[in-house]
Amino acid sequence: MSTGTTGHPSKIVGTAWGLLILNTLGSAGAETIIPLPRSLIQMATMGALAAAFALALAVNLRLRIRASAYVLLLTLLLVPSLIASANMASGFGALFRCGRLALFIATLWLLSRWWDGSLTFVRHHIRMYFVVLGSVAAGALISPGAAMPELYGGRLVGALWPLTPPQIGQYAAVIIGLTVLLVLGRRTDRTSAVVVIVPSLVLLALTHTRTATLGLFIGLTLAIGSLVLTSAAARRFFVWAVVCAAVVAVGFASALRAWFLRGQSQENFTSLTGRAKVWDALLAAPRTTSEYLFGMGLGDKSFGGLPIDNSWLAVYNEQGMTGVVLVAAIIIVLGGVALLRPPSLSRACAIFLISYCAIASYTEAGLGDASPYLLHLAVAASLLAAPAAATPSSTPDVPRPRVPKWARRSEVI
Repeated sequence: MSTGTTGHPSKIVGTAWGLLILNTLGSAGAETIIPLPRSLIQMATMGALAAAFALALAVNLRLRIRASAYVLLLTLLLVPSLIASANMASGFGALFRCGRLALFIATLWLLSRWWDGSLTFVRHHIRMYFVVLGSVAAGALISPGAAMPELYGGRLVGALWPLTPPQIGQYAAVIIGLTVLLVLGRRTDRTSAVVVIVPSLVLLALTHTRTATLGLFIGLTLAIGSLVLTSAAARRFFVWAVVCAAVVAVGFASALRAWFLRGQSQENFTSLTGRAKVWDALLAAPRTTSEYLFGMGLGDKSFGGLPIDNSWLAVYNEQGMTGVVLVAAIIIVLGGVALLRPPSLSRACAIFLISYCAIASYTEAGLGDASPYLLHLAVAASLLAAPAAATPSSTPDVPRPRVPKWARRSEVI
């Protein structure tokens, strides 16, 4: 299989990445227009993971990988997962989830060969999630009632594929942030950016997802801040964003407050929609020394039948303090490497993804198992990787003519 003379991922690698995204979409959510058996959805998602691994292996038969602290830490996370799941306290489902996580990590190892600090995986990420959001928009047009059911308080859900409002909000926020950064770095044309950003903003607003919205704005602030000293476009955007935010905050304060509260009472809002009660119960539950260190085994990220909705507590419950330490190491290592890199567009995109995942981890689970959050961090790791060394050639190098900045063409997303 050809991987291109520049070492960038081929179409096969992009397809494998898309299949990984399909695998992490999940099988639980709102009722779809055409009822889809959960077993059928699970077969599709697991089949996507197996196909992703097969494609990655086919395009990397020599098993060439790049050194990656991120994937190494994920591999170490398998240890507490297996130790806890082997006790069978969570049934065969825990071992099955361990197998899925192992295959997921193995696929990342195979794809790490193409992690070279370029924006290639950013573009794959945007394209694949834009397709997912396209299915959400199509479902809303076909059946607005099914797409915004009363069960979810009128928030947007997936009517063609069972996606929850937080999932849709997450996908929209991530591709909006990455696309904005590509525009600031002049790595895509404005028409393509508008096509991605505008509908994604509409979908994000319809989900009423506070975590995704805060993650988007805080992540973009940190990412653009890392470019301010070296990019005039970033400085202009930052100034205009501050002015617009001030105008919107003053002129639409009541509307913003109503959107943010989502019709909830002050008590419900303070308890984070009931999450705090689940967290308190989880932390108060008695545990053996083994359960404290290695957890209860991989499960469905719930406690007492209720979702945990916190990555750190979910990891503590399923992989123990060992898992918490490893996940913290992932965030710290990626964040530390990003801070040590010189200012660049790749670094800014990595900072956005790392900060978004760190913010979302407070009210969303997923850092300890195969999930979109691990894929976001994988993209960040690919952006922070050192460029691959050039392959020696028998022919002498011919210097390329320099192209002035004004003549460089931006790519379509």
